[in-house]
Amino acid sequence: MSSELGLRRDHHPYWVEKLAERVYGRLAQHFIHPQFERLGVEPRFVGARYLDLRGERMSAGDHFHVYATRELPVSFAVDPFEGGNGHIRFGSHCIVAPGVRIRSALGVDIGDNCMLAESVFITDADWHDHYHRIYPGKRAAVTLHNNVWVGDRASICKGVNIGENSIIGAASVVTKDVPANSIAAGNPARVISALDPAAPFTSREALFVGGMPYQLFKDEFDKRRLAGNTLLGWVRARLWPDDRS
Repeated sequence: MSSELGLRRDHHPYWVEKLAERVYGRLAQHFIHPQFERLGVEPRFVGARYLDLRGERMSAGDHFHVYATRELPVSFAVDPFEGGNGHIRFGSHCIVAPGVRIRSALGVDIGDNCMLAESVFITDADWHDHYHRIYPGKRAAVTLHNNVWVGDRASICKGVNIGENSIIGAASVVTKDVPANSIAAGNPARVISALDPAAPFTSREALFVGGMPYQLFKDEFDKRRLAGNTLLGWVRARLWPDDRS
């Protein structure tokens, strides 16, 4: 639960954080969950009122986390025309940061443990052609294989296939396939480095499988982060901010 007043730290008490989580969780269950054809266990939609879903054939696996804000809403859209072939599918343990936009007229498939940073754009269509400027234009499916990390403001264009474990640099424009275990960056993006496929990878799945359950981990983190906050202090910081805010 972040402040919409732009204060540099959260002043609300821990119990307010937990109450807000329950309220927003119930709202997401009522308004967001039914819009997915399939949704795995324990999804989390933070800022659900800033999540815009258009069209059908959207699905996500277990522990799907989406974060949206007023300044950076998240938008998923599946083209309802051309026979209704488009879809957006996420695997398990994926995270979507504020500002992400995904557009599908054919198919966008995102594997397990993928991470989409702020303002990433993914599309499987041009939406207009060079000469025939009536949508959706040329189309080609997009696939992100398991454990792909896409950096801030990167764009993934139609027909792109990004291999397992690969990383896309911030602000890159990806127009061609990226092989597995690669780091690609630039406009247009090209492979600039390689990852060692024999090295141990720690994916997001580690947050949910084995060890401390994710919700308990988050509760303990929030207790430390919000320690000492009081209701009176929260009100004071919102109404009369000072150099402690």
